[in-house]
Order: sequence, then C-alpha cells, then structure tokens
Amino acid sequence: MRNKVNEIQIRYREKISISKSPQMNSSENVAKLLYENWDKDTIGLHETFKVLLLNNSNKVKGIYPLSTGGITGTIVDIRLLFAIALKTLSVGIILTHNHPSGQLKASHADIDLTEKIKKAARLFDIRVLDHLIITPNGDYYSFADNGDL
Repeated sequence: MRNKVNEIQIRYREKISISKSPQMNSSENVAKLLYENWDKDTIGLHETFKVLLLNNSNKVKGIYPLSTGGITGTIVDIRLLFAIALKTLSVGIILTHNHPSGQLKASHADIDLTEKIKKAARLFDIRVLDHLIITPNGDYYSFADNGDL
C-alpha cells in the first residue's frame, strides 16, 4: 500500500509591470496610496491589517489584506504575513492598519506587534520600513516618522 501525499505548488504572477508601479519614498506617499485603496464603506466600521509589499527599489508589488477584525482590534498571524512576503519575493514591507475611532495614537498592542514583526523580518532579511495607522478621514500616524520604529 502506497501513501499518497499532495504536491505543494506555489505560484506568483504580477498583474502589472513593476516598472509602472509607484515608488514609496515618504510616509505621506504611502498614506495617500493606502487611503486611496481602502474600502471607504468599511474603514470606519472595523479594523483591517494590511501589508504593503515592496521590491528593492521600494516600488509597490502589491497590497495584501492580512486580517479583518472587529471595532477595536484584529488578529495578525505573523506566519501568514511572512508567507506572503516570501512568496512575492518582497524585500521590504510597510505595515498598516486602520483605527475606525479616528484615534491616531498607537496602542501598546500595536507597538508590541510591530516589534515582534521587526524581529522576525530580520531573520528573512526583509526590511520593515514603517507601520502606518490610517483613520476614516485619511489622517495617518507613521511609526517611522515618530521614532517608534
């Protein structure tokens, strides 16, 4: 009797040419891009955690919605975050989540999660460039700009 094991296949294909992709060179540019691509019908309803995936020139490879939660929080599985970053051959990431309340202050949980992700990223030689908190009106808080990264 032979045991059958499923073959694992990994596929990745960019839909647009990376040469046409925007380069992220400031938190303001990042916040604008994220806000433009956020669902305005849900940004004030529940928290969503996303990761902006970048190549070595800080050009955007894509935005991946990692988790959606409730009014005051969402669960982030770091293993899934790095599975996506590694599958897409990203060398830089920018973390982001929204605060439906409009509060721009990073919580202790936000800070702890960012530190945990930074430590894991070092193992994979992936740069964590920033973590932005976006509000329903488009305001943002940048961990990098405020010395919290």
